[in-house]
Amino acid sequence: MKQPIKNKERKFFKRPTATPTAADAAQAAAAAFKPGEKGKKTFALLRGMHDRLPKEERYWRAATRAAEDLAEYFQFGRIDTPLLEEAGLFVRSLGRSTDVVDKEMYIFDDRDGQKICLRPEATASVARAYIGSGLWNQAQPIKLWYQGPMFRHDRPQSGRYRQFHQVGFETFGVKDPAIDAELILVAFDFFKDLGLNVEVRMNSLGTLEERARYKIELINYYRTKRSYLCEDCRQRLTKNPLRLLDCKEPGCQPVKDEAPQLLDWLGDDSKSHFMKTLEYLDELGVPYLLTPSLVRGLDYYAHTVFEFYLAGVAEESAQMALGAGGRYDGLVEELGGRSAPAAGFAIGLERVVMALHKQNEAEQSPLLKPPAAQVFFAQLGDEARRQALLLINQLRGTGLRLAFNFFKNSLKNQLEAANAVKAKYVLILGQKEVQDKTVIVRDMESGVQEIIDQKKIEAVLKRKLEKN
Repeated sequence: MKQPIKNKERKFFKRPTATPTAADAAQAAAAAFKPGEKGKKTFALLRGMHDRLPKEERYWRAATRAAEDLAEYFQFGRIDTPLLEEAGLFVRSLGRSTDVVDKEMYIFDDRDGQKICLRPEATASVARAYIGSGLWNQAQPIKLWYQGPMFRHDRPQSGRYRQFHQVGFETFGVKDPAIDAELILVAFDFFKDLGLNVEVRMNSLGTLEERARYKIELINYYRTKRSYLCEDCRQRLTKNPLRLLDCKEPGCQPVKDEAPQLLDWLGDDSKSHFMKTLEYLDELGVPYLLTPSLVRGLDYYAHTVFEFYLAGVAEESAQMALGAGGRYDGLVEELGGRSAPAAGFAIGLERVVMALHKQNEAEQSPLLKPPAAQVFFAQLGDEARRQALLLINQLRGTGLRLAFNFFKNSLKNQLEAANAVKAKYVLILGQKEVQDKTVIVRDMESGVQEIIDQKKIEAVLKRKLEKN
């Protein structure tokens, strides 16, 4: 068994020559903010960050519910790992030469002098928890899922923020094509349940040994084409050759199209595993596209890899992967645990929300429409307002969808508000009704009103709504 992460990984990072203290930061903030001054400084979002506004919440809620339902049905247990991790965890798991470690991690020293970081992804954290919590000693497979924020100091662009959110599913302890197929099916069903039509792009990276032999062939090929490559690809040629196949620059496409294919370098066992995975997908009716250039950007991947893209959209939009994953059989052992095969995927929720928003605008999807209020609660006067708030709270949990606005005083304005939310009935509570312990029920379509006892509100409204 390999030793747990030690301090040698920390030497990879350079300690900054002058790190501002918390007191320095507070003093600078105080100097920038002077209460009482006209035209005082306002504060903008940090570059690459994003405020999630209430108008977006219905899309986030739909995505979260879809993930929770699938996790429960396919028997994945929820795991939550810390936002802060030892930086060496990701150096060892993702690879020193990856863009994430080399350019994008948020790294700093804590007060104990330990090099820590905001997690750039969750798979390594979940693998650490699998080892440290003794999950490897339980009946396998261990099936886990998570949802939460990740952080990368990446170049901001559409659907890509420096704080972003992922939902992910991971399976540890079993190496079988059925595991690969199940994970792809869960991800495919996630998009399907949200009404998003996606295509699955597939490839196999084989074993580490097979990939090492392929890298030699790939480097030899690309060296003959060096003059045609973009600057990033020239650096990848020496630092991370597989990333050459992930380049999106138009000038590099002809070179990439003619490059040797990794599938041709796989051994019989790797080919068999991949073909059996595809056979499962054929049986499940999950459409896929074999993509020889698909390599993923992290060192821990081996064998099956896959990505999800919106189907039938313009080419520039198709370049934005909604989710991705694959098999990483050596990761647990690399992090100091017993050898344990594993596979998983993660989905970028910001990109999913963006796709849902565009689709909803185009199709007015009923899935994403907020449920209309059935009842509007109107009140007249301070005493009625206090009583109304009590009744509204008592109706919570009855299944009735209520709307109200305590800051519209006239009945006319409140009836207009009820019309705006398409409420079928309005409850009207005035001073007399407060004294009599009654409430007026108004049918918004017919205008017919009746007075009922406050204790019968739930029963009367449910009976009326059932008739409709």
